[in-house]
Amino acid sequence: MRTRPLKVALLGCGVVGSEVARIMTTHADDLAARIGAPVELAGVAVRRPSKVRQGIDPALVTTDATALVKRGDIDVVVEVIGGIEPARTLITTAFEYGASVVSANKALLAQDGAALHGAAGEHGKDLYYEAAVAGAIPLIRPLRESLAGDKINRVMGIVNGTTNFILDKMDSTGAGYQEALDEATALGYAEADPTADVEGFDAAAKAAILAGIAFHTRVRLDDVYREGMTEVTAADFRSAKEMGCTIKLLAICERAADGGSVTARVHPAMIPLTHPLASVRGAYNAVFVESDAAGQLMFYGPGAGGSPTASAVLGDLVAVCRNRLNGATGPGESAYAALPVSSMGEVVTRYHISLDVADKPGVLAQVATVFAEHGVSIDTVRQQGKDGGTSRSSEVESGGEASLVVVTHRASDAALNGTVEALRKLDTVRGVASIMRVEGE
Repeated sequence: MRTRPLKVALLGCGVVGSEVARIMTTHADDLAARIGAPVELAGVAVRRPSKVRQGIDPALVTTDATALVKRGDIDVVVEVIGGIEPARTLITTAFEYGASVVSANKALLAQDGAALHGAAGEHGKDLYYEAAVAGAIPLIRPLRESLAGDKINRVMGIVNGTTNFILDKMDSTGAGYQEALDEATALGYAEADPTADVEGFDAAAKAAILAGIAFHTRVRLDDVYREGMTEVTAADFRSAKEMGCTIKLLAICERAADGGSVTARVHPAMIPLTHPLASVRGAYNAVFVESDAAGQLMFYGPGAGGSPTASAVLGDLVAVCRNRLNGATGPGESAYAALPVSSMGEVVTRYHISLDVADKPGVLAQVATVFAEHGVSIDTVRQQGKDGGTSRSSEVESGGEASLVVVTHRASDAALNGTVEALRKLDTVRGVASIMRVEGE
């Protein structure tokens, strides 16, 4: 074993960073045995140096992150501060001064992954980021390495624990959105400002990263269609149960049927209870991968938290340090396919639409005509009256205040949007109460 230690600079010492430092210290001997050389924590960059950090030598703590990465003797920089700046500049500076980088920064990688990979390649250094998507779940490396010889067609997953906890609570207890969010906040699953989670921004960043790796194509955050889950209601869950489904906020990355383009999207969707993702409960994450040769694979586990995320960071650290000792680098960006990213309008799936309609004869015929005119085929129609009763019938306008629930066959998103706009113009349609995509069938 080499006696000179590999020096690691840690940028950020919050929930994840403090766990990384703790594991590096308590598992030092094991890490050295796995890597083939000792690993030494050479410096920790923080914003508040006066804060007591148990187990970390105060002499290692600094507020000058730039000086730390410019030292020249740092082998690996671990970046867990998040955000775009100063993280982007610190990472590129680390490459310039001879260090490889391990990052958990999903937002930065989704926005500027191509530039960061370019900088790493220019300086012959590694950029690893397993912890950026789905916490402790091994996902990036299997997609990038284990499935490198396969053709991945679809990646669909629950990649945000906060939203899954809220939706699971709504499903299992009948709670409304706000009630479930309040419980998630009280238990520490939701931030004081949950916007990034519940509006899908967090999941969209992860979808961009997953799509880029799965399809060997550069996919930026701006390429990802995004809908949040704040409009999901208890009524939507009742409708889902009537269809044998539940509702999840899904990140879906898929290759077009002709293989000529890809799409990436985040939105709530109904999925059958028979689908493996339907059974993912609480704050857990899971990603379902479909490929030509391997078939269907599912990766499941805790998607956030200090220890789970630190586990992924340390896994990358071991890999990067091994590469460093061998004078090699691991796989970088593989964007050779350069497939175009299609718009959301070209996505084809099924839809569940709930309409509030007037109590008069001919409503169903008018609604059905609009669907037909826009090329959207109806699978089933269900009437729900004022008393909550439901029936399936070709004649639903039988009296009482009613809503129509229409489930379509597969159609393009553009065709569905055109249908909905036309429905809103009908005098007999008082409102479009809900539109939900149906996935995983």
